[in-house]
Amino acid sequence: MEFVEPIRDRKKIDAMKKLLGDSPRDHLLFLIGINTAFRVSDLLSLKYSDVMDDKGRLFEHFTLKETKTGKNNKVAMTKGVQKALKEYIKSNYEGNIDEYLFKSRKHGKDGNSQPINRKSAWRIIQQAAEQLGLRNIGSHSLRKTFAYHQYQMGTDIVLLQDMLNHSAPSVTLRYIGITQDQKDRAVKALDL
Repeated sequence: MEFVEPIRDRKKIDAMKKLLGDSPRDHLLFLIGINTAFRVSDLLSLKYSDVMDDKGRLFEHFTLKETKTGKNNKVAMTKGVQKALKEYIKSNYEGNIDEYLFKSRKHGKDGNSQPINRKSAWRIIQQAAEQLGLRNIGSHSLRKTFAYHQYQMGTDIVLLQDMLNHSAPSVTLRYIGITQDQKDRAVKALDL
């Protein structure tokens, strides 16, 4: 598996949002991905029942049991995500609260709908990134982008470690791609 990077440049994030805006499903996947600490495999398992009640009211949080860790993770929905979800639900919700949010056109052997798979999610993100000249970007870049920008905004590394369910702060720093150049700039900027 190729090592992927976060999207560090906010202008590139905005460009990705715009590029993916032609597909409400893909746009929402990107938006939720960069605003939560969820892995793409967990995002793909989201159903309407995970984001709203049976009366169509959005929840304030996403709550998922992570596939990899088996831990429950509760993440607040940002205003931007809530707005995008409302728009998406308006045009895509067909009345079945147990339907997948990121539905594939394909159906399972039992005839029920299925979510898009990880490979499709990777292809969606990778192709958009390629159009923008971004390299080493894939579906896991969404989670890394969330973590990177949280760290850049001053979120405590231990809190971020907890959000990502990492074992140590050093794992989190390596994960979000804190590079030697960034370390050097930080030391040189202090110059006591």
